[in-house]
Amino acid sequence: MEPVHVVGAGLAGSEAAWQLALAGVPVILHEMRPVRGTPVHKTGGFAELVCSNSFRSDDAEMNAVGLLHHEMRRAGSLIMREGDRHQVPAGAALAVDRDGFSAAVTEALEAHPLVTIDRTELAGLPPEDWSSVIVATGPLTSPSLAEAILALTGETSLAFFDAIAPIVHLDSVDMDKAWFQSRYDKPGPGGTGADYLNCPMSKDDYETFIDALIAADKTVFREWELDTPYFDGCLPIEVMAERGRETLRHGPMKPVGLTNPHDPTVKPHAIVQLRQDNALGTLFNMVGFQTKLTYGEQVRVFRLIPGLENAQFARLGGLHRNTYLNSPKLLDGTLRLKAAPRLRFAGQITGCEGYVESASIGLLAGRLAAAERLGQTLAPPPLTTAMGALLNHITGGHIEGEAVGGARSFQPMNVNFGLFPPMEAPKHDADGKRITGTARGQAKKRLMTARARADFDGWLATSEAEAAE
Repeated sequence: MEPVHVVGAGLAGSEAAWQLALAGVPVILHEMRPVRGTPVHKTGGFAELVCSNSFRSDDAEMNAVGLLHHEMRRAGSLIMREGDRHQVPAGAALAVDRDGFSAAVTEALEAHPLVTIDRTELAGLPPEDWSSVIVATGPLTSPSLAEAILALTGETSLAFFDAIAPIVHLDSVDMDKAWFQSRYDKPGPGGTGADYLNCPMSKDDYETFIDALIAADKTVFREWELDTPYFDGCLPIEVMAERGRETLRHGPMKPVGLTNPHDPTVKPHAIVQLRQDNALGTLFNMVGFQTKLTYGEQVRVFRLIPGLENAQFARLGGLHRNTYLNSPKLLDGTLRLKAAPRLRFAGQITGCEGYVESASIGLLAGRLAAAERLGQTLAPPPLTTAMGALLNHITGGHIEGEAVGGARSFQPMNVNFGLFPPMEAPKHDADGKRITGTARGQAKKRLMTARARADFDGWLATSEAEAAE
């Protein structure tokens, strides 16, 4: 059988290759690292996590990304399997040990008899004799390939910046000021309810910090980067501060659901949280502190935070440029490029945002390419499921609106309940008691996730039955 070529071994490419191999289709997985590196990757390992080690909420009943976790697990996801095996405590979230996770994904793919690894860079478009290709090159697609894709489509790519948060050595944190606690003491997968490291700020501390943050030296953009916008889901902390002095107190530094055991009678004005970054528990990343400050300024400004006065940084924050397609215009409903259907796209280059979302689109691309290679018909998952809703947004659910600042209106998107077909919130509970306010919203989410799980199981069953014929 002729192989399917997968270009890029990030989360999406790794998942796509795995799904193809599971279906019995031979795969050639092309990954240019470490022969050619990128500005942000540190290793040649597959599925290397760059910005964060968190897969976000694992709550499949009340959270859309948690629902996506559930669906991926049901579909035999390699990314979720190894994520679960390499989890570290993170409250209600699923966070993983970066190195262990990447090594396990790499090992699984290298060991599979249907997967061949090619460690060379693909310059330009894939050769014409590659009849089926999944392009999963991510936000750092090599310039030659990006230019070739754009020439083929006649489009101009839209780029934005992702910023990376610093990582701190735990033994350099002053535990006479900091403490361990999850918001509202909520435990998550592998967690205890005391999974975050919290650094409290008084009002004076906060105001001093904001002044320093705004005044600090930032990374100087190159000329070709000057008009590149940020993705709102990954704004640098100094950009958030510039949007209003109280923005951070109502965002990543909100002081809710936490009590300082060192002084429980005083409510902090703001709180900086750090989340465990490795299995040993020796490294913690600063939650929401993605930044474009220069390295020297990061050390100076972040040491103003109580508890981090003597912080030692295992990694300082950084900035990288992200590129994605105008997918609703360029891709069909099965992720194929309309101008060249032999090419499928998966992951962040399609305009999904987030590790889990990227991997889920890789999963779908792999299954769709496998069915095509095997002469089968595979319908996309229903719009009522997390995967179906995200796919629909990427390939056609987005409505083109008025461009802002010269940029097209299609923007990177995390999975969220706003992408799902609506359901009416229940007005009464099983006992006939009226449901109002927050409780009604929660009841609606439960209805939507129950519908999604049932519909996804139905889609899987139908897909497996058709594959068996």
